[in-house]
Amino acid sequence: MEATLKKIKIQTGVVKRIAKEKVMYQQEATKIEQQVKDMEESGKDEYDIKKRKEVLEESKMMVPDCEKRLQKAIEQLTDLVQQNEELKDDEVYQAARTILSEVQN
Repeated sequence: MEATLKKIKIQTGVVKRIAKEKVMYQQEATKIEQQVKDMEESGKDEYDIKKRKEVLEESKMMVPDCEKRLQKAIEQLTDLVQQNEELKDDEVYQAARTILSEVQN
C-alpha cells in the first residue's frame, strides 16, 4: 500500500515536471523567434543571427520530445491510478487525478 502510494507520488511528479518542461520550451522558442526577428530587422551580424536560429531549432526540437515523454508518463500514471482505485480517499491519489485532468485538457 505504502509502496504504491510512493509510486503514484513519484509518477505524479514526473508528469508535472515534463509538463512544465514542455511549456518552458514552447515559451523559449517563441521568445527566440522574436529575438531573431528583431536581430534581422536591426541588421545584426549574420553569424549572430545564424547561431540564434540554431538555438531556436534546438528548442523547437525539444517540444515533440517532451510531448512523447509526457504522453508516456501520463499513460503510466493513468495505469497506476486505475489499478489502485481503492486508494481514492488518499491525498496522493487525489493529487494524481488532479494532475491528470490538468495535463489532458
